[in-house]
Amino acid sequence: MNDSLSHLGALLRDASRIGIACHVRPDGDAIGSIVALGRSLQLMGKAVSILSEDGVPPNLTFLSGSDLVQVSQAVPLELDVAVALDTAAKDRLGERTLTAFQNAPVLINVDHHGTNPRYGHFNHIDSASPAAGQLVYELLQVSQFPMDAMVRENLFAAISTDTGSFQYSSTNPRTHRIVAEMMEAGLDTAALATQLYQTNPLRRVLLQKALLNEMKFTCGERVASWVLSQALQQEIQILPGDTEGLIDIMRSIEGVVAAVIFEELPDGRIRVSSRSKDSRVNVSRVCSEFGGGGHVMAAGARLPGPVADAELRFLEALKNEIERTD
Repeated sequence: MNDSLSHLGALLRDASRIGIACHVRPDGDAIGSIVALGRSLQLMGKAVSILSEDGVPPNLTFLSGSDLVQVSQAVPLELDVAVALDTAAKDRLGERTLTAFQNAPVLINVDHHGTNPRYGHFNHIDSASPAAGQLVYELLQVSQFPMDAMVRENLFAAISTDTGSFQYSSTNPRTHRIVAEMMEAGLDTAALATQLYQTNPLRRVLLQKALLNEMKFTCGERVASWVLSQALQQEIQILPGDTEGLIDIMRSIEGVVAAVIFEELPDGRIRVSSRSKDSRVNVSRVCSEFGGGGHVMAAGARLPGPVADAELRFLEALKNEIERTD
């Protein structure tokens, strides 16, 4: 059962020292959520440590409050409460963050991934929510915690990016109402959207060029996939965040029902990112075969290399999932 957001709010209200963290390789939802909650608690006079194992990716450093995020250190913190946001499995917090949190007597786990095993002492998991940022907004509202311009900016970044700028089917009426409420309070969504979606470094454009030149089609052209090699990453000198949204280029192709990126990691493993355009094609189920998971229409996994073997195995499993719907 879920612990209510009002109960979680009471725990936070009673705490003085609070740590907040998100998953490794953070995206907009992760960074926006931890900054928004952390800032609100700071406005209440709490001592808050906002942690990210991998810091803030360059594409999100424009967000006000991004400088509040500390790169996790492998040093235990003195905390009354630790909070994990948008993190589907405890180990996805990262080793240094887990060390930082190890002395916290209470761990709160707020997430929207259906595969989350409820690893916290208190858990609120809502797979119907399109973004962790939406859950943070509801937590702040129900608890009557303060919201200023910084909180609203980061919540918009969280919600907008994880809904594909409100395009994904997980977007619900409440999502739009939340944004409207924040706009009524002064949020400038147009300026934020320009930064989020219309300000691309050349590195990202070169990645798009490579994707368009190299992607391939399988399963009767219903699956589009691309290998992001270590050689290309080094040639272009990509930075964290540069690959965000690339997979949606493939998913947008007419006739494609699933898209996959196979990214070679420095340690030889292969990071798999998968997206579905048909709710009957459950990419989370496919990823779970390889120890991963996520959402029905957006999931990931890590496979052993070499990339050719990982590609063959995953695409075969994905083909079986697609054919199950025929």
